[in-house]
Amino acid sequence: MLSRVKTYAAKINRFFIGKKLFQGFYRLLYTFVPQDLFFKIRAKIDPFPNKINESINQREILNFYSIFINSGDLCFDVGANIGNRTDVFLKLGAKIVCIEPQDTCIKILNRLYGNNSNVIILNKGLAEKEGHLEIYIGEDATTISTMSEKWMKEGRFSTDYEWTRTQLVPVTTLDALINKYGLPKFCKIDVEGFEHNVLKGLSNPIPFISFEFTREFFDDAKKCINHLLSIDHAEFNCSIGESSQLLFSSWITPEELYKKIDSFEDKTLWGDIYVKF
Repeated sequence: MLSRVKTYAAKINRFFIGKKLFQGFYRLLYTFVPQDLFFKIRAKIDPFPNKINESINQREILNFYSIFINSGDLCFDVGANIGNRTDVFLKLGAKIVCIEPQDTCIKILNRLYGNNSNVIILNKGLAEKEGHLEIYIGEDATTISTMSEKWMKEGRFSTDYEWTRTQLVPVTTLDALINKYGLPKFCKIDVEGFEHNVLKGLSNPIPFISFEFTREFFDDAKKCINHLLSIDHAEFNCSIGESSQLLFSSWITPEELYKKIDSFEDKTLWGDIYVKF
């Protein structure tokens, strides 16, 4: 069995780009096989033996998110996918509202957390206003499904991936979620190029917010920051890739953040911007 899984995983690894997407395979494997078998398989097929990834580096990730989250806090996991961050937030004692528009991911979220009283699972997307929008589905890599046509056609995955179908999904807003579930302490947003649209549905400050950025669409990240500053005074930080470390030792201004990001020569730079109101 291990040899068959190893062959299959090698095909997946050739298709997937980078550690972030391959972790989705680990998550699926962990969901459907016994834990002892999972670790045996992982030891055989891990394509990143010299890198500490999420499941191994759990303590560091927990320490990182404990900067923002305490036991009993409410968190929004926007773009929950199959629950990588939901799992971390639960371990910190948080209550989570998962927002995920993909039916395939919702089935896994319900299997993992459907009976957990600390998790609410919403089969929706987020946008500037309530209604319905199309999502472009990457069936072979759900982590890059997106509501942004620009991100799909012009982003870093556009030449190597195919979005094989679209799905019309209901969307709501951050303001509507806050009205219904309360103000979260922390809101994580990972929506593949649709971050600005999501944040435009917010008119009140959330203590801590994170949203993903990429080098090629950093102007869109600046739009996100400008919108957040229109709500209230805010300070910023960031993490690069999956580092689980804040780049700055203190919270900084947007101008300081832009200068630092511009100093990196890596054309494929990506990470998360953190916002403190």
